Formats: sequence, structure tokens, C-alpha cells
Amino acid sequence: MTEQAAPVFQIQRVYLKEASLEQPNAPAILLEQQQPSVDIQLAVEAAGVADGIFEVAVTATVHTKIEERTVFLVECKQAGIFEIRNLPQDQMSPVLGIACPQIVFPYLRGNVADLITRAGYPPVHLAEINFQAMYEQQQQAAAAEGAASVQ
Repeated sequence: MTEQAAPVFQIQRVYLKEASLEQPNAPAILLEQQQPSVDIQLAVEAAGVADGIFEVAVTATVHTKIEERTVFLVECKQAGIFEIRNLPQDQMSPVLGIACPQIVFPYLRGNVADLITRAGYPPVHLAEINFQAMYEQQQQAAAAEGAASVQ
């Protein structure tokens, strides 16, 4: 009888991988009195780094505009390195797409708010994200895309 090794899930490191801030219309736009519109986009990506070691990154893009002119554009990518071993293959994708981003996201949220505040604006606090719902939507979209390409 072969023994199944115990599952391993450990955070090795969480780090800010990339951050950028652009204010292309400053200083003139800083004198505007209009309320800017805010568009926030999120993306999750996962990649193997070594045997049993994975990097999971969550990217937030915050684009604020007054009419068609950009007030500021912030892009932050927060990443984590995770050791994940001895998990059934069918559980790997949900762990990488749900559990890991949930760990990384609070760091991203703080860094985005801090960067925007340091740029001289009121902080933009990213809303809590349901990574399970986001993951399930991505899986459904991928399945629909796969079915459409088969036809």
C-alpha cells in the first residue's frame, strides 16, 4: 500500500512586483472642479516557477478621467510565491485562482491606496473581491470559448 504524502500549502513571500503612476495632464487637470470617473480593472495570473513553487500575481489598473482627459492612471501588480505540493490535480487550479489571490489582494489594496495618496489624491480603496465568483466566471468563459471554437 502506497502512502499519500500530506498536502503542502505555504506562503514563501508576498511582494510588490510592479507599480506605475501616470499623471499626463497635471498640473492643469488638478485645478478642475469636476468629479472624475473611475474605472478599475483586475486580473489574476499564475505560473510555475519551480517544482511545487508557483507565483500568483494580481494586477489592478485604476484609471480616472474627467471627460476624456486622464487625471491619473495607476497600475499595480502584487505577487506571491507559494509552495503547493501533493494536491490532487483537480484542486490545483482553484487553489491558484482563488486561495492564492485572496492572500495577495489585501497587500495590493493597500499599495494602490498608498500610491494614489502619495500622488496627492484621496485614496481609492479597492472593494473586496469574491475570487471564487471571478474564477467561476473565467472558467465558464473559457468553456464557452472552447465550445465555440469546436463548432
